[in-house]
Amino acid sequence: MNGGLPPYYFRVKENGALVFRVDTENRQRRLDLDHIATVNVNNGQVKAQGERELTNADRAAIDDWTVARREELARRDVDDIRRAVDHLNLTAHWAQSRATEEQLDAVTDRLLLAMHDLRTVLMRKRADRLQER
Repeated sequence: MNGGLPPYYFRVKENGALVFRVDTENRQRRLDLDHIATVNVNNGQVKAQGERELTNADRAAIDDWTVARREELARRDVDDIRRAVDHLNLTAHWAQSRATEEQLDAVTDRLLLAMHDLRTVLMRKRADRLQER
């Protein structure tokens, strides 16, 4: 009767999600979202809404979603970094081929500081990894 809807809906927010139970079995035969909990992906904390007691099924769905969300965010982090490398390459090409003196003056110091900071962090992390081996 629910048209293939999942039993739970997770409204993503910056550090987790609001968890809703999807209800289509009501007198009006309309879709209701019952807010049952809030989950924090960073620390794994789950807070039931109000005086509500979460069922084992609720907990299992929230735990499964949290694991999947953490994996998705980790994949996005790596993808964002790969895109940043592409942007650095595009920036180098822009600076070499199309940038005007005024444009270069506007961004050079910020770019150099950011690249220096990144290089310092990467080199320190590499040295730490080599020392651990």
